[in-house]
Amino acid sequence: MKKTKAAIVGASGYSGQELIRWLLRHPHVEITQFTSRQYAGKAVAEVFPRFRGQVSAAFTEPDVNRIDADAVFLALPHGVAAEFAPALLQKGIKVLDLSADFRHKSAAIYQEFYEHEHPAPDLLKQSVYGLPEIHREKIRNAKLVACPGCYPTSIILGIAPALKSGLVKSDGIIVTSLSGVSGAGRKVADEYLFTECNESARAYSVPKHRHLGEIEQELSSLAGGNVTISFTPHLIPLNRGILSTIYLSLAKKAEDALATYRDFYKDETFVRVTPSLPDTKNVEATNFCDISVCVDPRTNRLIVVSAIDNLTKGAAGQAVQCLNLVCGYDESTGLL
Repeated sequence: MKKTKAAIVGASGYSGQELIRWLLRHPHVEITQFTSRQYAGKAVAEVFPRFRGQVSAAFTEPDVNRIDADAVFLALPHGVAAEFAPALLQKGIKVLDLSADFRHKSAAIYQEFYEHEHPAPDLLKQSVYGLPEIHREKIRNAKLVACPGCYPTSIILGIAPALKSGLVKSDGIIVTSLSGVSGAGRKVADEYLFTECNESARAYSVPKHRHLGEIEQELSSLAGGNVTISFTPHLIPLNRGILSTIYLSLAKKAEDALATYRDFYKDETFVRVTPSLPDTKNVEATNFCDISVCVDPRTNRLIVVSAIDNLTKGAAGQAVQCLNLVCGYDESTGLL
């Protein structure tokens, strides 16, 4: 079988490094290019010694005209990915964007949460939100896949079964999420120094985290009406992982909430519904999302807890899952 040629634009960040790790083990993919402005000219294995003996290539400057690939992963900051996508699509290349640039269907909502005009608003109608468990069939035919954020993945997967089944009300949703430091990206900033993060926990981006736009967009679609949630993210002294606790008001008696979730995800390889509450250590470096639910009769609420690895199911692993769908491979190829 002819291999899919894949390029990683922005290969030196945490998500880019994860993409390298997963794609090297993919039997149907050949990585043709690793780009990085910061490390252009340096060997990939020199920057990331973990790839010694696996990668002999060097990082190159990102140049759309020099990319030879069937599919391109854009592991870039928001606002930057949109500079590359139009030219790549014109060349007939499939684009899997790990930034926020094409997740929103509304340019106005994007501007509200990212505080600048959308660089390529005409492409928003074309993009498909890359959460396979919700949009699998659309992803199969997509040319531009907007891979979800890490928080949204843990939250949307945690809420979807209850909302879709009518088990809960669509208002009054409260979410608290805890994230490892790698969720902030591979950058130098005082607040992410070891001595600032170690043995400490703090809330941030309250009350309006930038992921709220895409979360509410997808939940509104599931509910068939506008959904607004309260969301508070926290930074905790962990390298990787996200744990989300979600509080939902019951709309009817919950006979067996766990069974509702198991039935919803019964055919999903990468969602594991468990009787015990999830732990981030059990999803670390995997593409799994672990979910458990319980009913609180005192408050008439459904409590959902979900756990993912923010760099895998929350970024690179999910992007590879989408690549498999776009290219017609088995969805789990290279991920188990």
